[in-house]
Amino acid sequence: MPTMTRRPLRAGLTIAAVTGLALLGTATSALACYTDDTHANPVGSNATTCAGAHLPGTTVTQENAAEVFTFTGGTSKDKYLNIEKVADGVTVEAIVVKGGDGYNVYEPGKRKLSTTPPWENLRSPLNGGGKQATISHWFACIDKKTQPTETTQPTTPAETPTAAPTETTSAPASTPAATDEAPASTTTAVAAAPAGNETGGSGGQLANTGFDNAWLIYVAAALLVLGGGLLALLKFRRRSTN
Repeated sequence: MPTMTRRPLRAGLTIAAVTGLALLGTATSALACYTDDTHANPVGSNATTCAGAHLPGTTVTQENAAEVFTFTGGTSKDKYLNIEKVADGVTVEAIVVKGGDGYNVYEPGKRKLSTTPPWENLRSPLNGGGKQATISHWFACIDKKTQPTETTQPTTPAETPTAAPTETTSAPASTPAATDEAPASTTTAVAAAPAGNETGGSGGQLANTGFDNAWLIYVAAALLVLGGGLLALLKFRRRSTN
């Protein structure tokens, strides 16, 4: 009877130990996302849009980036991205560079990154071996201001001058000539109101700062300690029985 009791207990201890090791491995791999660029915030996951990265603004993908940016690099064969110029009326909220185990978030005006271009040597985080990972993709989050529409003022038509009356003199009496006076017609057009400026809004969410599941490490450690203690108790009981 004691042998049958020990088997389920051992199985439970084994499962607890394996679960703890798995959680510890997951936590360690997530913490492995780091960067050597002090201007960037490394995040240990994947994102392809601003909403997916919890960043404000409209997503500009790598495919249509030439409409907004003047840049070099950033392809799947490159390790760095250089943005030299931004189109007029565009505000850059963030630039995300993905590669390896995660992505780097660059936010102009934060972490000592210049508020205006050029932004050079933008990169993805280091991989697990501590080497610079090749860029897999990148995108930007922007706000674009709409230029106001110009209003054309209407042209006022010229007034037609009124002809002076003429007199016709006959022998017996003078008869004034009839005068037709045509009033000038004036047309007043109402100017169209200028279109309002539209300003793109920015999202209210904060940037994802990376790994936030450190509690997994404590749970894993607790399970390992519990499993070791129960195994020691079983050995002690076996010796006492023998």
